[in-house]
Amino acid sequence: MKVRIGYGLGTQGLRDPATRFPRLVAALEREDFDSLWLSERIGSDALDPVVACAHAAACTHRLKLGFSVLVLPGRNPAVLAKELATLDVLSGGRLVPAFGLGIADEHEQRAFGVARGERAARFDELLPVVRRMWAGEVDGLDVRPKPGPMDVWLGGRAPSELRRVGRLGDGWLPSFTTPAEAAAGRAVVEAAAAEHGRSIDPEHWGVLIPYSDGGLPEVVADAVRKRRPDTDPADVVPAKAALRRHIEAFVDVGFSKFVLVPVAEPASWDDEVAAVADAVLSLQN
Repeated sequence: MKVRIGYGLGTQGLRDPATRFPRLVAALEREDFDSLWLSERIGSDALDPVVACAHAAACTHRLKLGFSVLVLPGRNPAVLAKELATLDVLSGGRLVPAFGLGIADEHEQRAFGVARGERAARFDELLPVVRRMWAGEVDGLDVRPKPGPMDVWLGGRAPSELRRVGRLGDGWLPSFTTPAEAAAGRAVVEAAAAEHGRSIDPEHWGVLIPYSDGGLPEVVADAVRKRRPDTDPADVVPAKAALRRHIEAFVDVGFSKFVLVPVAEPASWDDEVAAVADAVLSLQN
């Protein structure tokens, strides 16, 4: 099993992004992190993930580029297929597309023009269309340039989301979860995949892990309690000092791809990335 460790920003913005985002990207490449992951949130200061990944691609040679996640319902599939194919080609095949439905938030739903109750059906319709466009299988519409083979990752922990991963996804990247929950979710995904004559690559099981620098800020703890009222926030948002043990617990249940996300922007990205690298990157093999 090949353990790979990436780094992300979640939905937070950056102080002085024109200066600090390139420093983060350079630090991740220098320290040999596997990948950079950017989330989509229209109503926050988070950078647009497609544009920011394109910027990161131009600044790096090795770093993979992923979304955690890109909202699919509400997008034009042909335009999206063209954008991501171009990004994959320009980055030398380093794009890792990951899609989701979008959060249950009125502002975000208005931004994408899709009602909450319509998101799942729209997603299930659009993802196969985008895949067919990449493969050149849509009559009358040839999307170029052609990307290389791209594995599509999906997030989510709800039963319907797990079954969707089995039906449509190539990998699973949940967040705010424990090793035991991840193992149980994997069983649901694998069963759904088998029902549809599919299987998930054993290397395509991942987890997004938010972490704190010491004590968990109360605003973050409150947000976790609202999202996971049955769980101690520290069980799903470990302190930086516990990150290595936390990752090892997921490795023990068969997960090998990780995205680490700080819950607050550090004073220095160079120092933060170097410290996290020292703590965990020896787990990569």
